[in-house]
Amino acid sequence: MKIIDQKYRSWLKELKSRIRQSQIKAAIKVNSELLCLYWDLGRDIVLRKMDAEWGSGFFGQLSKELRAEFPDMQGFSETNLKYCKRFFEFYIQDESGLCQLSANSDKNGAIIRDIAIRQQLADEFESNPIFQIPWFHNVQIFTKCKSIKEAIFYVQKTIENGWSRAVLMNFLEADLYSAQGKAITNFKAKLPKPQSDLALQITKDPYNLDFLTIRGKFDEKELGKNLLEHLSKFLLELGSGFSFIGNQYKLSVGGEDFYVDLLFYHTRLHCYIAIELKTVVFKAEFSGKLGFYVSVIDDKLKTKGDNPTIGILICKSKNETVVKYALQGVKNPIGVSDYQIMRSLPKDFRSSLPSVEEIEKELEKSAKR
Repeated sequence: MKIIDQKYRSWLKELKSRIRQSQIKAAIKVNSELLCLYWDLGRDIVLRKMDAEWGSGFFGQLSKELRAEFPDMQGFSETNLKYCKRFFEFYIQDESGLCQLSANSDKNGAIIRDIAIRQQLADEFESNPIFQIPWFHNVQIFTKCKSIKEAIFYVQKTIENGWSRAVLMNFLEADLYSAQGKAITNFKAKLPKPQSDLALQITKDPYNLDFLTIRGKFDEKELGKNLLEHLSKFLLELGSGFSFIGNQYKLSVGGEDFYVDLLFYHTRLHCYIAIELKTVVFKAEFSGKLGFYVSVIDDKLKTKGDNPTIGILICKSKNETVVKYALQGVKNPIGVSDYQIMRSLPKDFRSSLPSVEEIEKELEKSAKR
């Protein structure tokens, strides 16, 4: 009976897994179908130049008629119909950022190019990452990104990490695209491929620590303590794969104790990552100290299945030339980045600043003069 019960439990577990996978596939299918509809709707509006030919009331009229015909269906508001147009226009822009169809008045030629673009995006729309994330994730991306390359970066990150819309918006505002992989490192010289490339991808410059509640001057100890109080947000800023080991992690060497500010294990790189925090400008000796910690961790914590430990130094600011020379003399893989803490303006100070309208009026006066 136990054998039958075990077989049943094993089959039931597999069955549940298949059902979950089918639910996910069904959700993706429904989402992709909806986005394909929005794409085709935007395509028709652009190719037929409907809003240009039928006037400013076109979107309002179309919204009214579609809502009347499909009262139970969401997504036919005037605003959303305009987003459909922008959705199509964004992904058919060329490298200069211009819509590829705008320069061609030949409708047949434009349609042929549209077909080619669809094939370029994916043989099947539902297999393209753009059509695998929710519509309003897409809206945030194509309204805020400057290029298709940047947009695809955020689309893939959303899929990879399961970002909510709020998390996506946070990374868009922090300009993760520009920051990721920008730290000054010696990874290519100290790590074999592909680990060197993967290690570079997990770094940022700068790190956005806007979530901290520190006020006034603070030292490394206070910075580390505040990061721990907001550990979930700090892990989000670091990126996927970071598993927290400890803070002020003790390393005993030759009868002396040394302390690493923050120690992590990266589940994708399969290595320890030691992070040192500095609230001052980078100094050459910082890299030597962090290199020492990395060597000790490799000797005392690293196992046979682990890759070489990586050190990341996050400081207030840095001179890039000084950093590059300092890293040349270190045998361990180390990256150096800045951090930034953007402060919101106090309400009383903010109210004393001129509004956009006031600035525009002043510019108009200056132009007239």
